Amino acid sequence: MADNPSRTRVARAAAEAALVRVVHHDGGRPEFVVLGGLVPELLCSASPYHHAGTTDVDVQVNLEIAAGSVHTARLETALRNAEFEPDAKRAWRWTAEGPGARVVVRFELLADLDDHPEGATVTFDECEDLGAANLRGTGHAARDVEVRQVSSTIGGVVHTVDVNVAGLAGFLLAKIAAAYSRRKPKDWYDIAFVLCHNDAGGPEQAAAMVLGRFGGELTGSIRTAIEDLGANFAAPTAQGPNAYADQLLLDHPDFDRATAIADAVVAVERFCELVLS
Repeated sequence: MADNPSRTRVARAAAEAALVRVVHHDGGRPEFVVLGGLVPELLCSASPYHHAGTTDVDVQVNLEIAAGSVHTARLETALRNAEFEPDAKRAWRWTAEGPGARVVVRFELLADLDDHPEGATVTFDECEDLGAANLRGTGHAARDVEVRQVSSTIGGVVHTVDVNVAGLAGFLLAKIAAAYSRRKPKDWYDIAFVLCHNDAGGPEQAAAMVLGRFGGELTGSIRTAIEDLGANFAAPTAQGPNAYADQLLLDHPDFDRATAIADAVVAVERFCELVLS
């Protein structure tokens, strides 16, 4: 079974509305880059199959930090004005209730700074409660950025905002690093979905974009993470393709499970073969 029962269309709509509220209150286009579960549907907009979505709004804040304390302080104010509240124990996680309190949306800030240890909390000057979790690999998202328009109806009014979103190459490498470190089925699903259904055309095109953007850097820990991805999709019985099939069939019950598993195995195998060659 999928590991996140809140991955529904209602949950995704709540997360999108929350993101739009934060950007609206920020007053411009924030420097942060969206890299989590809201991104696959944007990268796979032409696919007849919809992505499961998420209630999390994950953002990479390296560019926000580089822009200075005025920007991080403004983001904290925007989160409060959008009715988010800080987690008492995690400065990098803020939460808000979705429409009708049916879902809880989590806004999570991630950094990738060499001068902070892995897993440390990065604190921001001029902020009361705002911080970021320092996670290796998320920085790829901040180095492959596309500006996208995101819309949501809030209070009966349609609001459209410009948002920095991870491109295909940045998203994949950030997600592959996350899958390696936390071993969650939702990460295997996200990666396989994007490789199978991306608007660029499939795993070969995705590999070409990764090589074009990061080709000289696929060494060390990120290469290990890509090799691990391949190992977790190496056979139809592996956890990767089954995590993909579990969620895909929840959203599309008429899809053939064996076909879903085979699609995931082939897509990941081809992608890994190309980027590691």
